[in-house]
Amino acid sequence: MSNLRFKVVEEAFKKRPVEVATPAERPSEYFAKYVFNQEKMFKYLPLKTYKRLREAIEQGTPLPMSVADEVAQGMKQWAMSMGVTHCTHWFQPLTEGTAEKHDAFLEHDWKGGMIEAFSGKELVQQEPDASSFPNGGIRSTFEARGYSAWDPASPVFIIGDTLMIPTVFISYTGEALDYKAPLKKALAAVDKAATAVAKYFNEDVTRVTANLGWEQEYFLVDEGLYAARPDLLLTGRTLMGHESSKNQQMEDHYFGAIPERVAEFMRDLEIQALELGIPCKTRHNEVAPNQFELAPIFEECNLAVDHNMLLMSLMRNVARKHGFRCLLHEKPFAGINGSGKHNNWSLTTDTGIILHAPGKTPEDALRFITFVVETLMGVYRHNGLLKASIMSATNAHRLGANEAPPAIISSFLGKQVSELLDRVEHSTTDELFAMEGKHGVKLDIPQIPELMIDNTDRNRTSPFAFTGNRFEFRAVGSIANCASAMIALNTAVAEALTDFKMRVDARIAAGASKVCAILDTLREDIKTCKPIRFDGNGYSDEWKEEAQRRGLDCETSCPVIFDRYLDEASVDMFEKMNVMHRHELEARNEIKWETYYKKIQIESRVLGDLCMNHIIPVATKYQSVLADNVHKLQAAFSDPAKVKELTAYNITLIEKINKHTSFIADNVEAMVEKRKVVNKNEDVRTLAVAYHDEVAPYLDAIRYHIDKLELIVEDDMWTLPKYRELLFIR
Repeated sequence: MSNLRFKVVEEAFKKRPVEVATPAERPSEYFAKYVFNQEKMFKYLPLKTYKRLREAIEQGTPLPMSVADEVAQGMKQWAMSMGVTHCTHWFQPLTEGTAEKHDAFLEHDWKGGMIEAFSGKELVQQEPDASSFPNGGIRSTFEARGYSAWDPASPVFIIGDTLMIPTVFISYTGEALDYKAPLKKALAAVDKAATAVAKYFNEDVTRVTANLGWEQEYFLVDEGLYAARPDLLLTGRTLMGHESSKNQQMEDHYFGAIPERVAEFMRDLEIQALELGIPCKTRHNEVAPNQFELAPIFEECNLAVDHNMLLMSLMRNVARKHGFRCLLHEKPFAGINGSGKHNNWSLTTDTGIILHAPGKTPEDALRFITFVVETLMGVYRHNGLLKASIMSATNAHRLGANEAPPAIISSFLGKQVSELLDRVEHSTTDELFAMEGKHGVKLDIPQIPELMIDNTDRNRTSPFAFTGNRFEFRAVGSIANCASAMIALNTAVAEALTDFKMRVDARIAAGASKVCAILDTLREDIKTCKPIRFDGNGYSDEWKEEAQRRGLDCETSCPVIFDRYLDEASVDMFEKMNVMHRHELEARNEIKWETYYKKIQIESRVLGDLCMNHIIPVATKYQSVLADNVHKLQAAFSDPAKVKELTAYNITLIEKINKHTSFIADNVEAMVEKRKVVNKNEDVRTLAVAYHDEVAPYLDAIRYHIDKLELIVEDDMWTLPKYRELLFIR
């Protein structure tokens, strides 16, 4: 065990005592301990101010600066009682991460001293340097001004000694430079459109809320092993590594007993998350070794997105405390499952009705059919855009493999819902159809009670599946900001509902009854969106051919898929729904293309460095050992036949090593030269496409030969931790 790798492995596998937070209270007692929630608002704000703030949160009304000043004073009082000394606007720039700049609660008292101060202006507005964040050309270096503005709908919270204020981030000229601003506009659009349609079924509805429940998958790796893998450190994934003899083929990790060290991490993470108001509910082993999942209770979409971004940051910090690194890359390891972030989405009225739930009466069924069909209409019309909303250089590695949906958007409805839509489509009367709810199934097993069976099965190959009272957008990647998918989905559904209501109202104005007008419009839409419905195997080659015939977007090139944001139908939708303007979409695509090519460029550079500084030197060194052995055997034996017999295996290995190292060296050089040529492109889209088509293929080609060398070179000489060491926590 003299090899540095073995020392790293030994150290990583040592059990480290970790002090885990174990509050004596029940979770319900410390939930939102560090959140300025409604309870604390009521305690620390004057009653009039509290009511104005609640009105702003619930109805979207603007908050006067005089009221903001009073809110700031109450927040400061609460925060300082918790030991807070600083505040920051916490926002989500177009980097897939979050940003913050901390300011102390300090001002001159003009008597030679300092006082603790926090005003409404500081609460409401800050001025980050907009030109230093991705902006797609909206801001130049000499046009640096941007603004972050408080979002009262997302409660402020405390991290360490800092009051964190969730905000939107916009440019000096008003364009959104973040995810939250267009998300809030998309949510407002779907609220307005869905409320108008929901009133057909219940006049008391005044608001519709989009709900989101994300399922966060992730990997844990021992920190020492992570540090010994430059590819993991710099790119988030392993650019090389032969699969372990045992990985997930025994199907014994999924829902298995959680390893003790991981359970300690999960417990610590959940306590801290609950204290920050993140309603963690579920934890379990996922399919791949070292892969796990955390899922919360559903929340309002804007807040759920904030909580997911906060949780990902928390996961990274807590993991390091426990001697792990948390990997959120969608495909950190080849040959085993990658990680997604399934987005469970639904619409709920302020009267307590889940609009995608079947209900118990024919009238409920009509409402249910309406919202299911119009959701499908939005997804069908903009299936390419929805794919673009979840596409990235990292998620492209995951989509279409045996654990993730394919890169073709379709929707699974299940037998009952599909049959219900078919009956409506082919009916010629205004008869209303009800759908069966859950039904019991008695099992012929002693002591086992009756099971309640859902009205749909599950289809893991469907990117957008109906799951009983919601849709599950399964294609979202684990490291992604959920807002990207939610902006596209909510806007598309808002457009479909707006168009639906316009046509229904036209029929009613022409003399049709409300039920007939709704049913006739639904029949049109059921026929129109039928190509998006698919309940079969999304992995099959037959489906790819069928999807092409149906006119669905089957593009697989990541940078080309981004073009869907600039399709006239997409631009028209975003502008009509007042979510984003054309120049904002163009700027975002600039960022997407730039991010894509830079990620591939970094991976190419890292792989080239590892090949020339690690792989080839190690392989050549082992080749020299083999050659030395051959020379010694030739010197020891005079019989040529005997020498040939004794040296044949080593000579074969020497030749194999030479073949692999020659290929690696030649292709690294070719890859570098290709980068030089590609980098001459000035147009960022052309650059991204060139990196996809001409540079990225080298990564897999070179990797193949590295992985072959890993099987040949003496284990004691291989410097990089292997999959069998990375993937099994002890």
